[in-house]
Amino acid sequence: MAKPSEDQQRALAGLLGLGNHSARKSHYPELAVRLDELEKERNRYKWLFEHAVHGIFQASLKEGLRAANPALARMLGYDDPQEVLFSLADLAGNLFAGGAAELETIGDILLRERSLLGYETQLRRKDGSHVDVLMNLLLKPDQDGLVEGFVADITERKLAQQHLQQLNDELEQRVTARTNELLEVNRNLQQQIVQRAEIERALREARDAAQAANRSKDKYLAAASHDLLQPLNAARLLISTLRERQLPTAEQVLVERTHQALEGAEDLLTDLLDISRLDQAAIKPDIELYRLDELLAPLASEFQLVAEAAGLNLRVRIGDFAVSTDLRLLTRIMRNFLSNACRYTAQGNILLGARRRGDYLRLEVWDTGRGIAEDRLDSIFLEFNQLDVGRAADRKGVGLGLAIVERIAKILGYRVLVHSRPGRGSMFAIEVPLSHEVPLPANVVVQQHPVAGNPLPGRRLLVVDNELSILESMAALLGQWGCEVLTATDQDSALAVLQGQPPELILVDFHLDHGVIGCDVVTHLREHFGQSIPAVMITADRSDQCRRSLRKLGAPLLNKPVKPGKLRAVLSQLLG
Repeated sequence: MAKPSEDQQRALAGLLGLGNHSARKSHYPELAVRLDELEKERNRYKWLFEHAVHGIFQASLKEGLRAANPALARMLGYDDPQEVLFSLADLAGNLFAGGAAELETIGDILLRERSLLGYETQLRRKDGSHVDVLMNLLLKPDQDGLVEGFVADITERKLAQQHLQQLNDELEQRVTARTNELLEVNRNLQQQIVQRAEIERALREARDAAQAANRSKDKYLAAASHDLLQPLNAARLLISTLRERQLPTAEQVLVERTHQALEGAEDLLTDLLDISRLDQAAIKPDIELYRLDELLAPLASEFQLVAEAAGLNLRVRIGDFAVSTDLRLLTRIMRNFLSNACRYTAQGNILLGARRRGDYLRLEVWDTGRGIAEDRLDSIFLEFNQLDVGRAADRKGVGLGLAIVERIAKILGYRVLVHSRPGRGSMFAIEVPLSHEVPLPANVVVQQHPVAGNPLPGRRLLVVDNELSILESMAALLGQWGCEVLTATDQDSALAVLQGQPPELILVDFHLDHGVIGCDVVTHLREHFGQSIPAVMITADRSDQCRRSLRKLGAPLLNKPVKPGKLRAVLSQLLG
């Protein structure tokens, strides 16, 4: 900065009241420095004023705009800041979009509040368009209405707000539309729920009607089967009696054909009853521990005679094992295996045996029959499915045996295995859980060969049944076997015919007249004579209640119609 001349120093000294006194001259350098600083500060603020990003102006509430920076001019579309220095009269029409009313409102606020901060408005541009701005106004004190203002262009923010508002409106429209869609879907869903409820109610009614029909069918089938099995049982016993007699050839042929017809009817009726009970889940397994010989010995004895009659050799291989199973259900499976082996084997051997496989015991029946093709192995477990044997007259059974096996195995949770080679034979097996605990041996003997001698002749047997035809048929058959047969229809008549002498064995029907069951008759006779008289229960009842009663009584069960071969085997075991 240039050093002031002497005239300037004297003038400044005069303004400051220093005069020409030497003492006062000593303050001049400090004042010069201060003036220099003030000049620098003024230049800095001038630079900021001219180069600020936002608009800056100075105005008077009485005169209008007095100063404006270039940023404000550019914001309003002018090249020179001097062009925006509108007078108070022109300010409302050229700058504020709100006109004189807005300008008056701003003035009132400034006079009252001394400031106006964050004021958003629109300013008019040179081309007549408007720009959105944010203004901060300050009324300087003691400056006779002098106002300093700061203006920021918020057009982009406004546009962003408008865009956001548009997006929000569109979102609200989409939400409204989606809500309406969901409401419509919900209404449709409610209708579907109502319709489904109606369908479910109709299905429940149909199910209840079907279950009622099934129960009615089961009751009818049980009653009808009992009524059918009674005369069928009597007929089988009579035919078996005739078969064992020496008859002329023509009569013997007629008796044999009658026997085959009755056997087919019996198998069909028995299988139909079992299929019905299995499909209705009326059978519940009763798992207990049994020795293997206790399970297989009666079957071996029963099918020895069947195999011999068919010209076959039945061999039995049973180890010292025990299994946890339902004796009745597993026996039915093995009986079907043996029956099929005897039925479809023309010549050769049948083997009944057991193999240990880890924690399971595999009960197997082997035969030397014609075998089954591999593509037929799956279909043999279907109902009413039989192997192709040519003419209908050559077919045996009705094709339900293996279907029953599959259902029983599913109830027990056992696995059925089949291996077969056409022309060589077949093997049917079932895997049963093996028990590590083996009970003490029961009085059961496996009959691998026919029993030497006949234990039946001369034995005194009591037959109790409420059907006279069955009593007569049973008496004829047992009498032909050499037994002394006493018959009775109830407990009192049984005591009368026994004449104080106990029988050696009792054959009794489970259901007698007036609600009396055969178990009660056997129990009374044992108590009356003080002896544990062997007994055999003969019944068409296949219910669990009957089975539990027989278990308590300790009597074997023969289902009607009674197979003479099985009856003879059971009697021989009990009396032998």
